[in-house]
Amino acid sequence: MIKISIQKKLKMADGMTSLAIDTEITPGEFIAIFGKSGAGKTTLLRIISGLMQPEKGIIEVNGEVWLNTERKINLPVQKRKIGFVFQDFALFPNMSVRRNIRYALKGNKDKGFTNRLLEMVEMTALADRKPGTLSGGQQQRVAMIRALATKPGLLLLDEPLSALDMEMRSHLRDELQALHKEFNLTTLLVTHDITDIYRLADHVISIDKGKIARSGKPDDLFSEAYMSSKLRLQGEVLQIRKSGVVFIVEILSGNAIIKVIAGKEEVAHLRTGSQVMVFSKAFNPVIRAM
Repeated sequence: MIKISIQKKLKMADGMTSLAIDTEITPGEFIAIFGKSGAGKTTLLRIISGLMQPEKGIIEVNGEVWLNTERKINLPVQKRKIGFVFQDFALFPNMSVRRNIRYALKGNKDKGFTNRLLEMVEMTALADRKPGTLSGGQQQRVAMIRALATKPGLLLLDEPLSALDMEMRSHLRDELQALHKEFNLTTLLVTHDITDIYRLADHVISIDKGKIARSGKPDDLFSEAYMSSKLRLQGEVLQIRKSGVVFIVEILSGNAIIKVIAGKEEVAHLRTGSQVMVFSKAFNPVIRAM
């Protein structure tokens, strides 16, 4: 179990507030941390990683104390078993892709493991290129496998997909989910994107002004709050599930989530991430792939 109980003063646009988080995370979960800009999401990740210290707090990971301000315990970053992927990737520009990964391995020069990581994200052919010659999506892949090179128990992701186009985001979500399962990670993802949450997260922590406003499964937090009755819309398929003889299709359009009952023929050519149009026909919603 991962226990986090911290307090940190924050300077926000409307004045000073306090980041006060008290929560527990089950190992192996994929957690999305959601909230407005300035709510304290990135600060929380930096405190967990050891890059920032709170005024008061305790962090315990599977029985190991990483932080206890009363007992003056504060493990340095390198002793916390974490991988951290920053929004700007933070790759070493003067090193090749392969050297970026090997640097993260430190004393371990396992070439086989390095090659396996490169193969997992289809970067073997670009291993000798420097980050500046790669696309945003390629840099993101390198950042993810570099974070995994140390075989962390806890992976921290600070809006890693925000600068990518929709197609690349969808592709990297699939890769991220596969890596999470492959390495048996506990993953914390800071994101503003509800699609990221629905595609990846087991659990959502919604932060507002430094406090946990809501916590639960994606369906529990968003379906009712963002449900829309508008039927003429374009969106992205979040999920398709069978219910008896029909299918329930969840679609994200902007920040509105709707659920459409569809037949087998309507969903035959759909998958998660498909772009679709939903419109009304005699007051019955009809869904078609775009």
